[in-house]
Amino acid sequence: MSVRVRLVPRGGRDAVVGERDGAILGRVSAPPVDGRANAALIALVAKALGVPKGDVEIAVGAAARDKAIRVHGLDDEAVRARLLAIAG
Repeated sequence: MSVRVRLVPRGGRDAVVGERDGAILGRVSAPPVDGRANAALIALVAKALGVPKGDVEIAVGAAARDKAIRVHGLDDEAVRARLLAIAG
């Protein structure tokens, strides 16, 4: 199982900003070059959930804006609820 995320690279500050079409909407300041936007997304999710970066993986869509992330040790509903709770 995984949580759908729509990533906006070069989106200003790194933040979870809400939900769009059933996917968590995240923005990162990093450009989509050499995996920097993906690394920023992993860091953002890990920090928001209080888990190590190694526990967060991009399961699907590493080269796309629409991704699926998996967080080891947490179920999808908990991940989704906690990310939406910090959306600002």
